[in-house]
Amino acid sequence: MIRFPYKAVAFDLDDTLLRDDLSISDKTISVLRGLASEGIHIIPASGRSMMSMKPFVDQLNCSSLYISCNGSELRDGITHQPLQSLQFTAELGREIAAFGKQYGCYTQTYGGEYCFFNQVSRWSEQYAAASRLKGVFVGDLESYIQEPRSKILMMDDQDKIADMLQEAQDQFAGRASVTCSKPWFLEFNPIGADKGTALDTASKQLGFTPAQVIAFGDGLNDLPMLKMAGLGVMMANGQPGLRAIADDVCRSNEEDGIAQYLIELMEENLYDSGK
Repeated sequence: MIRFPYKAVAFDLDDTLLRDDLSISDKTISVLRGLASEGIHIIPASGRSMMSMKPFVDQLNCSSLYISCNGSELRDGITHQPLQSLQFTAELGREIAAFGKQYGCYTQTYGGEYCFFNQVSRWSEQYAAASRLKGVFVGDLESYIQEPRSKILMMDDQDKIADMLQEAQDQFAGRASVTCSKPWFLEFNPIGADKGTALDTASKQLGFTPAQVIAFGDGLNDLPMLKMAGLGVMMANGQPGLRAIADDVCRSNEEDGIAQYLIELMEENLYDSGK
């Protein structure tokens, strides 16, 4: 039996668990499966949609449940069935799409294995390659949105997104959660949907508190999760804004940062226990 001081390990995917080529190292898989075999809960948490997360969750093959769409959805780690789903109304979705149109932004929303977007551009090509979703050009996204949605994503140059972030947070305050997982992403989710709140819900469903979770992340959308967890660890390659709230820093995603940190944590507890 290993000695591990937490009930669960939660982590972002892109630039955190995943290497730059979107692969998961054998070492990382081995460490996470080893912890799961000892009763430690494994909780992936990403801004990706369910269908975009599914291949990675299946590859790990040890997740108790997972958080998708920045906390809009909570799903079973084996069946992928929804345990919780938050959406904003179609009317609000159209207002958000109109905000993106005002700035001339590439904007998309999601449904099943598809993402539906308003511009054929380098952003649509890059996202399709990284997400493994099928992209569908729909032209005017504002007109296309006729049903509630869990997420809308805008992509543009970093300086433009930085300028839009505060205005979006002000305009949609109390109506939508607005964040950035990457400097060129502007993400809209239903109010109350963030990784920290979702981690709290997941912890309660699994029978412990967020204080008994160690969490890893790299982006501003991970900030609520790192704050909620008992130990919040920032990746060495993470965005600078996380450093003020992170409890610790681990190696980068290219250096198996999560796996190495967990190994060292287990070794420290073995030493402390006199083993």
